[in-house]
Order: sequence, then structure tokens, then C-alpha cells
Amino acid sequence: MRNLLDFLIKYKHWLLFIFLEVISFVLLFRFNGYQGSVFFTSANVVTGKVYQMTNNLTGYFHLKTINSDLVQHNAELSIQLEHLKEAYKKLTADTTVIEQMKQEALMDCRLIKANVINNSTIHANNFITIDKGEADGVQKEMGVVSGSGIVGIVYQTSAHYAVIIPVLNSKSSISCKIRRSDYFGFLKWEGGSPEFAYIKDMPRHSIFEVGDTIVTSGHSAIFPSGVLVGTVDDVGDSNDGLSYSIRVKLFTDFARLNEVRVIERSNIEEQLELEESVVNKER
Repeated sequence: MRNLLDFLIKYKHWLLFIFLEVISFVLLFRFNGYQGSVFFTSANVVTGKVYQMTNNLTGYFHLKTINSDLVQHNAELSIQLEHLKEAYKKLTADTTVIEQMKQEALMDCRLIKANVINNSTIHANNFITIDKGEADGVQKEMGVVSGSGIVGIVYQTSAHYAVIIPVLNSKSSISCKIRRSDYFGFLKWEGGSPEFAYIKDMPRHSIFEVGDTIVTSGHSAIFPSGVLVGTVDDVGDSNDGLSYSIRVKLFTDFARLNEVRVIERSNIEEQLELEESVVNKER
């Protein structure tokens, strides 16, 4: 205690100077709009760089696991594709149609590669930050996917960064359907485990069973039809008893999310303008 008092007495002038400087900067940035804007802009850039460096370091130690998952996923897809080719060949004796279908599936989409530099899974409203922004072609309301399935929707953008509302956010609502029967509903997350989300309004007459694959419905300009979402894990009644509540086991592992793709869809301006004009007339 004696040493601490001696230290404070010895350096009291410097300590007072530092204290007054801190107060001055707080007052400067808090009550002056321009200086405050410059400070927060610079702080956001520095924070983004720190997140990026941290993500690069942690991502390096997960490369082995990520590569293993990619190899597994690619092997499964290759097997499935070969089975589809053989089945289609037996039906049509024309394998060139499959290659044409593969090309047409991505004709109106451009995939923008991005890395996750900040992520959370434990809050009611989680957000994801990526290292691509307006300078790279990323805009608000673009869909985001991973190698396994759907991730979320771009919420805010800056020149070099973007914030995503993932499926693991109470504000997220994504139109999905059962792949084999085309019945659709809206995917919502209710908190808790990041492995599951729910479709609350699946009609009573819809046809599905546990294990069926859930994909995006294509009923919006954000996601094309057929993007993987998850599988039916459990079925119950909705609160009103008029529809089913489906628990969906998500394909995307949000706790290990490192790399994503932002979907830039072309030729959707006309659709968006028409839908916006209808909404404005209803108001």
C-alpha cells in the first residue's frame, strides 16, 4: 500500500494530465458531430481489421477439419450426381441434358466469396460480419449460403464489410419448402440450440415425413429455389392447432462457419420494382 501511495504522489502530475486528456477527448467526440463520425468510422475499420486477423488465426487451426468436411461433402455429391446421371440416362438416353441443366441452374446467379470475421450463436439476435462489402458487389437483401446450406440475408453494408442476419436471429424469416412435395412455410428460429429452427405454418394437408429435405422455395428475389436448408427432425402441432410445427435440423453448422458465398442474382430488378409498387399502393 505504501509503494502505491509513493507511486501516485511521484507521478501525480502525469496522472492528472492523462485524466484531463481522456475527459477532453470524450467531450470532443461526444458533443461534436463531425469528430464523432470520424472517430466511429475509424473505430469500425480498426475493429473490422482485428476481427479479420482473429478469424485468420482461428481459421488456420480449423483447416484440417474444414478440408475433411469438404472432401466428405464433395464425395457424397459426386455419388449422388452419378446416380442421377444413370437414372436420367435410362429414362432419356441423353446425358447432355443434365449438363445443360447444371449450367442453367446458375445462369442468373453470381457467387461472391467471403470470409466470416465475426460470428455469434448464443444470443436471441445473432449477427455475422463478413469481409466483403459494396466495393465487391455485396448489397442489402442478398442471400448468403455456405458449402452446406443456407446462412442468412445481408442486412447492412459498408465499402469493405457487410453484416448478415443469419437464420439464428429472431427477425429472420425465410420461405422454405419440402423438396419432394413442394409444400412451403417460413423458417424461424426460436433461440436455444443453433442446430435447429422451425417451420410453424405447414398446412395440415401437406405431405412429408421425418428425414425429408427442406430447401428454399424460390418465392422471393433473395434465394433461388432449391438451396439446402436442413431435414425434418420432428413434427408437432402449431399453437393454433390448424397447421404443423416442423423442427428442422439445419445443414449449416453456424458454430464452425468460416467461409460463405453471397448470391448476386441478375434480372430481378423488374420483379422487385413491381412488388414494391404493389406494397406502396396497399399502404
